[in-house]
Amino acid sequence: MGEAGHRVKSVLVNETSANDFIADAVRRDNENGTYSGRVQTRFPPEPNGYLHIGHAKAITADFGIAQQFGGICNVRFDDTNPDTEESEYAESILEDIRWLGFEPANIFHASDYFDQLYLWAEELILKGLAYVDDQDVETISAQRGGYGKEGVESPFRNRTVEENLELFRRMRDGEFPDGTRVLRAKIDMQSENMQLRDPVMYRIRRGHHFRTGDKWCIYPTYDWAHGQSDAIEGVTHSMCTLEFVTHHALYDWYLQHLALPFEKPEQYEFARLELTYTVTSKRRLRQLIEEGHVSGWDDPRMPTLRALRRRGYPASAIRSFCQFIGVNKTNSRHSIEELESFVRTDLNRTAQRRMAVIRPLRVVIDNWPVDENGAPVVEYFEVANNPENPGDGTRMVPFSGVLFIERDDFAEVPPPKFFRLSIGREVRLRGAYLVTATDVVKNPEGEIIEVRCSYDPASKGGNAPDGRKVKSTMHWVSEQFALDARVRLYDRLFTAEVPGEATGNPIDDLNPNSLEELVECKVEPALGDTAPGEVVQFERLGYFALDPAEPMLFHRTVGLRDEWAKLNKK
Repeated sequence: MGEAGHRVKSVLVNETSANDFIADAVRRDNENGTYSGRVQTRFPPEPNGYLHIGHAKAITADFGIAQQFGGICNVRFDDTNPDTEESEYAESILEDIRWLGFEPANIFHASDYFDQLYLWAEELILKGLAYVDDQDVETISAQRGGYGKEGVESPFRNRTVEENLELFRRMRDGEFPDGTRVLRAKIDMQSENMQLRDPVMYRIRRGHHFRTGDKWCIYPTYDWAHGQSDAIEGVTHSMCTLEFVTHHALYDWYLQHLALPFEKPEQYEFARLELTYTVTSKRRLRQLIEEGHVSGWDDPRMPTLRALRRRGYPASAIRSFCQFIGVNKTNSRHSIEELESFVRTDLNRTAQRRMAVIRPLRVVIDNWPVDENGAPVVEYFEVANNPENPGDGTRMVPFSGVLFIERDDFAEVPPPKFFRLSIGREVRLRGAYLVTATDVVKNPEGEIIEVRCSYDPASKGGNAPDGRKVKSTMHWVSEQFALDARVRLYDRLFTAEVPGEATGNPIDDLNPNSLEELVECKVEPALGDTAPGEVVQFERLGYFALDPAEPMLFHRTVGLRDEWAKLNKK
């Protein structure tokens, strides 16, 4: 994208920032002396999977608000479900946050507060605001009713304080089987807000916790642990996505009915990030892996941060995209091309240019000179590493009489408006010479395996001394110096903009052609020095990232064409 495109993005980012309602709220709090001008946020992931692009928006918002107002942002793991949570996930989450460019001020866990949460639960029981229910989860759910439908009070709702306290302690001590009892808040079974219809606070679950081991057999729900953990840590502005807006009243109710020796935090809800052709449900992502549709959490077609990192997405581009879409109160689905535009713009500034031929066709220059030993002469051409940044310097690329070009760059019988190489047509080889195709060599099956050419020795550097023009410039790789490489090309993982919209199951919209692997690619020698994870531009083909673990395996990060810019012009 050119300079004008960057100016448009800059303006849009500033407009979005001006409409950040959370920043406005923090600003008002600071002006009013709320929290004594202190700003503290937190990012509270559950360690039951890997972070995805949707989390990037939340991370950017949580850390961004803290940075904007000179505050701090902590990470607090919501580790209240021992059956699905693992230390592996917790470690990967911290790694991804740091890769994205943020460093937590502190790292906490909800399990740090299990003892205090238990004591506060007893406090609500003693106030007559919580009770033990012997019914199963299905019955409790059915009795809650629905919107416009009355709730049914549990037959155990009016147990005495003494009975509830005894039963809750016996739950803690492991006297009852899993799922046989829960502790519920006693609020209002007829509330229009379903979250206030006597929500569950504790359930019996004998899972081995990755931090507390087998100390506990009862575990707090997210709603019970969330607000109190915020208060314990001193959070001032607690941000979460819009699906928790109905939980806001419950968040406040718990805090209001406890004698907290802390300032009460305020919760704010903002729209989550949704992208076209993408699913971010952990359940669906896990299904993709378990059913073998993708190779793992870091498969470059996945929306996880580790997959995007492996594919070559710069962390800075993801941050810029999240800042651009901003924090608002309306859910919307953003075009995947929009994100790719930020990736492309970032890489255009930073990526080194290299020549690679991913579907090679051999080209022999018949009139190329040979030395006294009959070997083809080798010349070297100086080529810029990145025209966008002269400071990146140049490199010397070897050229000789046998080359590889892209198979699509030659047509024996050219279709209309085909300006690349064909019999009798002259083209420019990038930075080298003008060549003209004279003949082809075919295998017994009739496939072209070689193109014969002649070159103009006076056109060194790619320009003819008589000023004649050619309509096409093509990249190439010298056969003598070529390195072998593999390339993986990616298309959308799903064929529908909203996967599963038609059938309810995103798997029905899987794209069977989302991955193509090319194993006979030829690349210039400089690509042998590419660092693992580094992204380079294959000239005319796109941006490609070298795999962090597999030598000479390149993943296409994104193509060269900016589809989002075209969409914006319509």
